[in-house]
Amino acid sequence: MSKAFASQGDLTDKKTSFVEIGDGIYAFTAEGDPNSGVIIGDDSVMVIEAQATPRLARKVVDCIRSVTDKPISHLVLTHYHAVRVLGASAYGAREIIMSDAARGMVMERGQEDWDSEFGRFPRLFQGHEEIPGLTLPTTTFSDHMTVYLGKRRVDIMHLGRAHTAGDAVVWVPDAEVMFTGDIVEYHSACYCGDGHFADWTSTLARIADFDPKAIAPGRGDALIGREMVGKAITATADFVASTYRPAAKVAARGGSLKQAWDAVRAECDHKFAHFAIYEHCLPFNVARAYDEARGIATPRVWTAERDRQMWAELQG
Repeated sequence: MSKAFASQGDLTDKKTSFVEIGDGIYAFTAEGDPNSGVIIGDDSVMVIEAQATPRLARKVVDCIRSVTDKPISHLVLTHYHAVRVLGASAYGAREIIMSDAARGMVMERGQEDWDSEFGRFPRLFQGHEEIPGLTLPTTTFSDHMTVYLGKRRVDIMHLGRAHTAGDAVVWVPDAEVMFTGDIVEYHSACYCGDGHFADWTSTLARIADFDPKAIAPGRGDALIGREMVGKAITATADFVASTYRPAAKVAARGGSLKQAWDAVRAECDHKFAHFAIYEHCLPFNVARAYDEARGIATPRVWTAERDRQMWAELQG
């Protein structure tokens, strides 16, 4: 390999923020690292996204304890990726919630994803020795479920495929706040390596139909105010389309993965190169776009070995 993945060289600690985005609703953000969310109910707390390790999860718990001493009763995981779920043990939640599809992906490819991401994100996996194993839910749902934190209603929904086949969003009706996982990003590249390009835009439109006052995206700053929310949804749709379109043109004429890489760079670099994790995501995004355009409907499993093979092909 001529050079390492961009994420392997990203070893600088990120500044975290804990911002109230609705009454008793918070976004934990970290300069392009995975975000988490917090919903405080009458007598307990729901957390959205666990972080990559118990060590990182305890930073979220510390922030929670700065605003409430209520117990953490529920943990919602919007999808199966290791950097989102492997810190779950730190919360002590009595319920861990995923969609049925996300649980299936843990069973099918969770260990491979863990091995792959461990190799690509050395900083996020500091303290990995504490991870007890794959995170499995205690509760799953197909399309929709509702949890009551006392009187506070929380709707957990699968609105469609996007970042993965099992994406969930979390909606708090009384505050009109949504947690979208990695379906929506803000000034951060979308990771599309397990994505569904043909469905992503329609899933974004379903999110927009809720007309949220605020969104905690998967990465990037909290989106407060409908104008900021709208801009982020539009920018995410543009990122996804701008990645898929040139790769699909190359695939249609029988071009190579390397040619697709060059075409996507030509389309995207001038618009998105300043986004967080752009260089990290790009090779995986191109590979998945190229596959989908050639009719591979289900994203192929990423393994540490496949990572290396793909990267060598793009660098060759």
